[in-house]
Amino acid sequence: MRDLGVGFGYLVKGQRWAAGHGRAYGFGLLPGLITLVLYAAALVALAVFGDDFVTWATPFADDWSSPWGGLFRGFLVAVLFALALLLAVVTFTAVTLLVGQPFYESLSERVDRSVSPDGSAPQSPHSLGRELWISARDSLRVVVRAALWGVLLFALGFLPFVGQTVIPVLGFFVTGFFLTEELTAVALQRRGVELRERLALLRARKTLAWGFGTPLGVAFLVPFVAVFLMPGAVAGATLMARDLLDEDMGEDVAEDATEDTARDIAGGERGLADRLGACGHEPSP
Repeated sequence: MRDLGVGFGYLVKGQRWAAGHGRAYGFGLLPGLITLVLYAAALVALAVFGDDFVTWATPFADDWSSPWGGLFRGFLVAVLFALALLLAVVTFTAVTLLVGQPFYESLSERVDRSVSPDGSAPQSPHSLGRELWISARDSLRVVVRAALWGVLLFALGFLPFVGQTVIPVLGFFVTGFFLTEELTAVALQRRGVELRERLALLRARKTLAWGFGTPLGVAFLVPFVAVFLMPGAVAGATLMARDLLDEDMGEDVAEDATEDTARDIAGGERGLADRLGACGHEPSP
């Protein structure tokens, strides 16, 4: 169970790293914003037309006496929307990483250099086009796996009591695992680790993946939070990838990085004022 805390620790460290690198963090928000707009439109459409879809899909309930037909269809609409949210959380990361592939690759390399004893970072042997193709292909495979789990959990949701208590909790853990896979893929793919190997690494340390991905998945359910957490999530996942591969992060380098981050955070307001001044704006009092 210790790995649960370790995984959550990587999530926190990643957010702290992003907070200490404001320029990289700012650029990292753009892919998430684009993806958020697309997903919000899809969820709004589901909320508007979901009832009509369920009514069309359940003609056998037309003759049910009141209020059982309405309650049954209302329950199906709620479950359908919950399933859509589950899939949105899982696929949001995949789509955002694909949209922001060049940036997140650069961000992951910077994290590697900041904790590597010799200041180096593994380089991908593939061209950008090949990297995008591999990312899209692997993301589709992960989404299919997540969708199969989603269908299974959807079916189990009809079980009395268990479907309303245990199954939603299992859904968050499943979401957390696949979120962790998508995020660690940025660093692991750059090291030439294929999808099957990545899944094997995470299955061997499920509690580590859950500790990192499950709280992140819960946070992603809050509107806009996913956008602001993505850069730090990629940074934390890079640190986790080094752990999964037993790569040395160097204690002295890690301590220096922590101190640098603290100094960057403490001087964040002054840095922002300097940047505003350089752009010809007067900082607010």
